[in-house]
Amino acid sequence: MTMFEVQASRPAVLVVDDTPANLVAMRRLLAKMDCDIVEADNGNDALAACLDREFALILLDVQMPEMDGFEVASLLAETPDCKNAPIIFVTAAYKDDLNRLNGYEVGAVDYIAKPINEFILLSKVKVFLDLYRSRAALKTAEAAARHRATHDALTDLPNRLLFTDRLGNGLSRARRDSSKLALVYLDVDHFKPVNDRHGHAAGDLLLKAIAGRLQRLLRESDTVARLGGDEFAAILENVASREDAQSLAELMRIAMHQPFSLQLPDQPQPIEVQVGASVGVALFPEDGGTEDALIAQADEQMYTRKKARA
Repeated sequence: MTMFEVQASRPAVLVVDDTPANLVAMRRLLAKMDCDIVEADNGNDALAACLDREFALILLDVQMPEMDGFEVASLLAETPDCKNAPIIFVTAAYKDDLNRLNGYEVGAVDYIAKPINEFILLSKVKVFLDLYRSRAALKTAEAAARHRATHDALTDLPNRLLFTDRLGNGLSRARRDSSKLALVYLDVDHFKPVNDRHGHAAGDLLLKAIAGRLQRLLRESDTVARLGGDEFAAILENVASREDAQSLAELMRIAMHQPFSLQLPDQPQPIEVQVGASVGVALFPEDGGTEDALIAQADEQMYTRKKARA
């Protein structure tokens, strides 16, 4: 299991028919397919169902009272969340070319005639279920690729690319709202001895533990990123003052001094390691109005404090 995994939803088919016996018959036929079956006995319920979830296919009866299948299809085509659902009209009438053309114009992709031929129905349903699964798999792969491109592979924190993007967006909001934004740079002290003594596996576990501790310490609205190696950064939006920003940065520094318990896969008992941190803080707008100015200020502060402890 990877850190990031998108689960594609189980495909669903919406069956719309005003005759209960037809719904029962369709339910029995579709029970052979690997999908969820949702039923509606009128056009309004069908529209409501389409707003609640995405359907791989809609099997839509044409002849219904109050709102027929053509009207339902037209309304679905005008609804952004529903317009992409493929519709197959199920009907005992309207077999002539003109009515078929009308059906295609309102969004139908095919017709199935009543009485329903089981083989034809299941064959067509399978095509759309397979298509839905293929699209879902592609969407999952694209989402995973985007996540990998913007997140650190070890800690799953935002990487430098996403950090830079969020810093720019945060500054834009701060300028618009006349609010303050703090940028905190944090470099882990004494990380190399952990690697040298216990190996890279311990170093990786330590970086993951640091990431988790920083995330738990800050708000969900804050961004904690791993910039590379043992260097981390945090973007704190809507801070009240420099004192508040420095207090949060000090909490981060203190948290890094608390021991870390690491369970190595080849050892029966966890090992305990202790590191530290050097922290630099820059505040918008006092320390600069651009990303580069804030980064330079926070970075300089961090390394000044790191040299002072060396």
